[in-house]
Amino acid sequence: MADLARDGWVVFPTDPGLLDWVRVALPRARAAVADPRQRALGLVCEGTWFVGIDALDNDSDGAVDGVPLRAQARAAAEGLFGPLPLHRAQVSVVWPGYPRPRAGESDAAFRYRQRRDGAHLDGLLPEGAARRRFFREPHAWIMGLPLNECPIGASPLVVWRGSHHILRHALLRACAGHPPETWSDLDLTEAYTAARAEVFATCERVELHAAPGQAYLLHRLALHGVAPWVEGVPATADGRMIAYFRPILPGGAASSLQES
Repeated sequence: MADLARDGWVVFPTDPGLLDWVRVALPRARAAVADPRQRALGLVCEGTWFVGIDALDNDSDGAVDGVPLRAQARAAAEGLFGPLPLHRAQVSVVWPGYPRPRAGESDAAFRYRQRRDGAHLDGLLPEGAARRRFFREPHAWIMGLPLNECPIGASPLVVWRGSHHILRHALLRACAGHPPETWSDLDLTEAYTAARAEVFATCERVELHAAPGQAYLLHRLALHGVAPWVEGVPATADGRMIAYFRPILPGGAASSLQES
């Protein structure tokens, strides 16, 4: 966990208990990707990305078809804030050709996806036509569970080393002088934009690659994104498939911005 605090992420080695969960989660994830209703909601970027929010049919403890979600990464995460109820996992699937333009996306936003991996801070949501940023959904942690084998270059998760320190301090400065219970209603756009630029200028960009049975644990304030699929890298029909859990942290933005 020292690595998580210092760098903003840690990759856990193969966990036999987690492999049991992946074996039952993978067919459920495939079913979600094939479901017409789910595809209508989640298939974007000209068919190269299935966003898959809340797509996996797991229970509030993470179990799928009665198989519990046992993972070293989860146990480590729960050491931070204790056990938290889990939402239905996101099933993020990417195929060769990503990124392609997304419907309604500006040219600048598409270029950002191409050049900066669509880097973002989870929970800092864009709202309105001007896409102003508000810290509406502070998470406790982000856990990524690869569901299939993929080669290097298959749109890996990208994270910026130490970015959580820069973002935390920038957002705290922007919230200073306001009651903590109002922080989720503060417009943090300028503070976030400046902090993100500082991250790009000063932090190492790292591509994370893992196999089923391994897990990523990201700090809740780490800047992260998805790399473009490298041309010529092969894929199966499944593409690159990862399940993500991001439980909400009780206490709101003030709790999320505390040092831990």
